[in-house]
Amino acid sequence: MNSGFYAAFTGYEARIDALDVLANNLANANTNGFKAQHTFYRTFADWLEPGSGSAMNLAANKYGVLGGTRLDLSQGTLTLTGNDTDVALQGTGFFAVQTAAGVRYTRDGSFTIDKNRKLVTQSGDAVLSAQPDGLVQPIQLPAGKLNISADGTVSVDGALVAKLRIEDFPAGTALSQEGSSNLTAPAGSGKAATNVSVMQGSLESSNSDAVRTTVAIMDLERTAQAMEKALSIFHNEFNKTAAQDIGRV
Repeated sequence: MNSGFYAAFTGYEARIDALDVLANNLANANTNGFKAQHTFYRTFADWLEPGSGSAMNLAANKYGVLGGTRLDLSQGTLTLTGNDTDVALQGTGFFAVQTAAGVRYTRDGSFTIDKNRKLVTQSGDAVLSAQPDGLVQPIQLPAGKLNISADGTVSVDGALVAKLRIEDFPAGTALSQEGSSNLTAPAGSGKAATNVSVMQGSLESSNSDAVRTTVAIMDLERTAQAMEKALSIFHNEFNKTAAQDIGRV
């Protein structure tokens, strides 16, 4: 079969998959602390075993497929809210929270106080305190005026209560999105963040640019349409050739 058909098909499929990624970025353009995903492409030949096939075979298979996505960890814009339980991170690092699935990491600091006076996320996940022994310890708040300092120290009416557990990860750590704002990380890969400052009464916005993402979606849609048209042409040519060959037989 003509390798051009495969090139058109994989190109079309790659763009459809990339559209899903961009659609998710656009849907979370207003999600606090959201980190966008960016797609990258690779040739189909890269998926083949080294040395497999002839040089002609490898050359014929150098068409693009979606290689995967990369997480954009760049800083989002900080917005003042004036709410004592809202906190934003300036610099690198993530808040550690306890979810039903285990410890997760987030830049969404739109916290609140639940009925048991625990500091929790909007989803009800407990915000964790830094513990020297690595224990998972939610932050319990007494009644009073809440203050969170730049180093993450939490106090109420001037009395020390806890310190936010803020962790950072070495470059190349495999962080994966879970939901709209949580990230998972390999066990033991996180260390106490040092290049970060906590800002009470502020929130970090999504780093997904709605305008640029919309333009990128439109561009991908046009490219996908071109690939779809190419597939139609190849399909018609195959049918024509098959009909002629059958007639000769």
